[in-house]
Order: sequence, then C-alpha cells, then structure tokens
Amino acid sequence: MAELPDKPGRKRAKHIILTSHVSDGASAPEIKWGARTAFERGPVIGTISNSEHRNVIGTHAGSYGFYRALAIAAGSLDPDHRADLTNTEPVATIGPNPRWFEDDKIVSLDPFGHLVEQVFADELEAGYNIQPSIAVTRARMQIPEIKQAMDEGRLVPDGVVLLENGDVVVTKAAVEPVWYLPGIARRLGVDVDELRRALFEYTGGMYPELVTRPDIDVMLPPIDGVTAYIMGDVDAIADPERPLAVRVHDECNGSDVFGSDICTCRPYLMHGIEVCVQTAQRGGAGVIAYFRKEGRALGEVTKYLVYNARKRQPEGDAASEYFSRTECVAGVQDVRFQEFMPDVLHWLGIKHIDHFVSMSNMKYDALVRSGITVDERVAIPDELVPDDALVEIQAKRAAGYFSEEPAPNENVLTMIKGRGWDEP
Repeated sequence: MAELPDKPGRKRAKHIILTSHVSDGASAPEIKWGARTAFERGPVIGTISNSEHRNVIGTHAGSYGFYRALAIAAGSLDPDHRADLTNTEPVATIGPNPRWFEDDKIVSLDPFGHLVEQVFADELEAGYNIQPSIAVTRARMQIPEIKQAMDEGRLVPDGVVLLENGDVVVTKAAVEPVWYLPGIARRLGVDVDELRRALFEYTGGMYPELVTRPDIDVMLPPIDGVTAYIMGDVDAIADPERPLAVRVHDECNGSDVFGSDICTCRPYLMHGIEVCVQTAQRGGAGVIAYFRKEGRALGEVTKYLVYNARKRQPEGDAASEYFSRTECVAGVQDVRFQEFMPDVLHWLGIKHIDHFVSMSNMKYDALVRSGITVDERVAIPDELVPDDALVEIQAKRAAGYFSEEPAPNENVLTMIKGRGWDEP
C-alpha cells in the first residue's frame, strides 16, 4: 500500500492487519459473560493498537470511531496512544450487585465498564490496553423549568439536591453499549447466527468478524449509549426502604434541547426531573435514564420527513395517522427495542420503582418482564402538553399508552386497534 506523506506527529503506514480471522500468536483474554467474578469474566478489550489482545468486534465509543480514524489520518492522534486514567475513577460507588452476575440479566453493557482500573489492574500491568466503557462524575443542572417550579412553589430548595439558585445536583454516568451477542439474540427470540448475519449484511458488511469469528461473542456497536442522571443519595437507588423515581427518556434533540412544540418530549422530561428531585428530597433517589435513540431510533432525518408527511395530509395532522406515517416512511413504527432498556437500571441495582414517570406500555412491559416492579405510573400533566402535541397524546392514549383518563376519541381507538397498532 502507498505510504502517507510525511507530516509532523504522523507515523508512517504499516501493513494492514485484518481482524476477520484469528491472528498467529493471538493472546486475547477470554470473556466469560455472566461469570461470578470480574477475574473470571475477563476484560473487554476493543482498542486497536494491540490487535492481538482484542477480544471484541468493533471499537470503544463506536459512534465516534470514524472521528478518531480521521484524527489519525490527519496526523493529530497517535494510533498507539494509551489513555492516562489517573484520577478518572468514579466519584460514586455503583455495584457490584447480584444482578451483574445473573445469566442474561445484563447483555447490552459491561457492568465492570467503570471499574477497569480496580478489577483489571493485573491485566493493565501486563500491558493490556483496557478502556473504560462507563464513566461516573458529578455535575449541576441548570434548568429553567426547575426554577419556574420553585417560583410556583412546587419545589423548595434544600441545599443538597436542589440549591437556592435552582441548580440540581446530580451524579451522572455515561454508558457505552457493549453487546453480548448470544444474550442479545435470546432477548429478541432469534437465532444468534441469524442475528450475526443480519448485523453484518445490513450494515454494509462493516464487521466481517460477525460471520468469520464465531469465537468472539462481544461487540461494541457503532451506536450511542445512555446517560443516567441520579438525584439524591446513590445508595438509595437499591434500598427497598427508600423511595425511587425513574424516567426512561429516549432522545428528542429538537424538543429536549431546542424546545420544538410538536411533541411532549421536553415537557415530560422536565416533569420527570421534577418528580425525581421531589423523591430525592424525601430521602430517596431519582434516576433519569437518557437513551440516544433519536426519532424512535430511526434517526432525525426520518423524523423530520414524518413531520412533513403528517402536516401535509389533506385532512391535516391526525391522531389516526400518527403511527402510520412513520411506518410509511421508515417501513416500521419503532426500532428502539425496549427489551434492552432495563439493563442500565439493573446495573444501578434497581429492583423496584415507586414512581415510574412514563406513559409507554413498551417501557413498562419491558421493566416488568425483566423483574423490576413498579408501584405508580405517572402520566404527563395535561397542562404541560403543547398545543401542537395534542395529536401525539391523543394517538398514544388511543393506542394503549397509560393514562389516568380514558382514551379521548373512540373513533381513533377503533382505527388504531383495527390496524394492529396496539403497541406503537
């Protein structure tokens, strides 16, 4: 192959090492998913620099892998760089808890991902380039709606969870996806070989190891993960004697960040944070699990195309066509696969939720099937629903989403149920 031109800080190109077959002299540690100790389980190694040690498909921070590749090509990043993890350890203790070691309870993340320095110290000392896939830190959130709730008397600062200036003190954990493919297949009820083939074929053949390396069971997919925002005492999360509020929220950039009024995403998220603060102030904890699944994991372009299609219908935006317009554009209504959603809650040690701030039956059913019990389901208050989002709420209530009130339109209910959209 041609060598790259010389550039300060750039290393000359070496021969290409293919990962589609076992390398001679490979010494990758074995991963035994669900083992009873971290030592038995083994580290997840997805770094490129020591290819003989790699024991997964893909790379860490997979959705940003191409940016790192660009940086290496541009000469601004040393491909052999090793992270200095000094003082990067978690600011709060999370786990281990028994569900880390239960068969197939956690299949979409590495429960040891934030503890690599502690539990894999010997492997690091031996030269293995092991990267964390979870980071835990603290921060303050400054949210106008929380300040408004204080002004209206719904929230009162306590100086610990909610400060006088309206800041919310949180512990937050960023979690990258780490897939145990046999467990992923069992969650979906499909054959693992069929899963691997589909992942290979329908990503343009991006990862040939999916079909050539059946000995590798773990994948770092090129998708975004989840951030858990914790209000209150982290130890309260797994304490059955202390109240817990949870909102599972799937990303909606237009609403969450920019305040678009066509949906209820930001208002519901803000209400969830308010409930979490109130619960934490009662001696418990609140958790916002924020998943990067824009547009029901169909993407923002698809989402905006659907917006246009809904608004341009001859009869205008209508609840009866709310879900069908997505299916017409994308071929499917939803690909968020809530079956994997409870994993991050199991990682936190959650077994029971007192206040589940969600109307989604898909999320609720996934929690219950995974063994998490729920006392109360909290719907979005009507006064928080933007005018342009009334169609969304009407369609969701009619389709079977949780509501404290009956579905607002029986005709819509009949139309949606009749088309098989019981679970959007």
